[in-house]
Amino acid sequence: MEIPYKIYLEENEMPKYWYNVRADMKNKPAPLLNPGTHKPVTADELSHVFCNELVKQELDDTTAFFEIPEEIRSFYRMYRPAPLVRAYCLEKKLGTPAKIYYKFEGNNTSGSHKLNSAIAQAYYAKEQGLKGVTTETGAGQWGTALSMACAYFGLDCKVYMVKVSYEQKPFRREVMRTYGASVTPSPSMETEVGRRILEKHPGTTGSLGCAISEAVEKATTSEGYRYVLGSVLNQVLLHQSIIGLETKAALDKYNIKPDIIIGCAGGGSNLGGLISPFMGEKLRGESDVRIIAIEPASCPSFTRGTFAYDFCDTGMMTPLAKMYTLGSDFIPSPSHAGGLRYHGMSSTLSQLYHDGYMEAISVNQTDVFKAAEYFARTEGILPAPESSHAIYATIEEAKKCTESGEEKTIVFGLTGTGYFDMVAYEKFHDGKMDDTVPSDEELKKYAAMLPKVD
Repeated sequence: MEIPYKIYLEENEMPKYWYNVRADMKNKPAPLLNPGTHKPVTADELSHVFCNELVKQELDDTTAFFEIPEEIRSFYRMYRPAPLVRAYCLEKKLGTPAKIYYKFEGNNTSGSHKLNSAIAQAYYAKEQGLKGVTTETGAGQWGTALSMACAYFGLDCKVYMVKVSYEQKPFRREVMRTYGASVTPSPSMETEVGRRILEKHPGTTGSLGCAISEAVEKATTSEGYRYVLGSVLNQVLLHQSIIGLETKAALDKYNIKPDIIIGCAGGGSNLGGLISPFMGEKLRGESDVRIIAIEPASCPSFTRGTFAYDFCDTGMMTPLAKMYTLGSDFIPSPSHAGGLRYHGMSSTLSQLYHDGYMEAISVNQTDVFKAAEYFARTEGILPAPESSHAIYATIEEAKKCTESGEEKTIVFGLTGTGYFDMVAYEKFHDGKMDDTVPSDEELKKYAAMLPKVD
């Protein structure tokens, strides 16, 4: 059958269930630990930070499918199902026999895949009768998505935005404010933990770890509020599985089996969502698909991190998670892929990577922006810097197919658009972008500071 440029599912074909890949993992992710006792955290302990239903989803390693509430599915219909695009123009430009597809998640006002989990988390907060939620945001896509979701349900939304992104992306900040959210550059003097971080790292441009600390403190000290996170956690990967489920359904329409699946990796929400059903097949022995995570060389948690227990935030207020980490005190250089500037990686993805079910590579940001520009001039979409990491790797894999003559099928995640990232594109075009990579000595210093867990 002839493959259309865009493969669309009908609304009635949209998944009715989220898929929990942990159910098919023989080696489950290590449990979150109470940092004081080093014992697994309980649902009661987590309920002081997260919504009750989200705590259940976070701790469930055995239930394969969770029904998507109808109110969430109704909201999804405003922008889902999202298209799976055959990159015919890119294939032609590259002169490759490879067949390239991308799942485009930028076709909504938030500009990215983040809305898939934001609306779910806001729904559960509303169901619990809360006043509002707090969160962090890096590039601003998660904050934008959550502000939209909170406006929909009439919830207050307090966002701590990584300072470098707050300054680089003022228009995304204004979109959040338009939807009713308050936005504070992090670290700030607003919270006790923010003040401590500024004292220890004066002049810092911030990180997701810093912003998480402030948001957690604000939630736990404000009556009727809970904290919500845009990546890393199991519950977020669960909600984002709709990306992979739709992708698989679209491929199945034309009996297409991917050989390679590629996704950018910061905390794990996009990558985990895209690969989930394909990883499930791999875990069950039904597929040998190659899965590749792409991360920035400036923040290489997979490729140069340590697989160990660590805090999820810089202020050391959260439970300990076993993950590939650079150390919770590590603050990456102010690269322009703000959504990937996180010191650790999802526990679920970390365990899968540790067990050899996926690969990872790191890429310099100037190479990423070269790939982004090439893609924009070829496929007509200006990609987000985060997504462009996956674009870079896809182009490299397609070139290998040109050399070998293999007609491999490559699928990658185009997580969002880059129309609010023009400061980054400007610096790239003006030759003012650099490639800052942490030294081995620097990473060893932070690795030595990891919590000692037996």
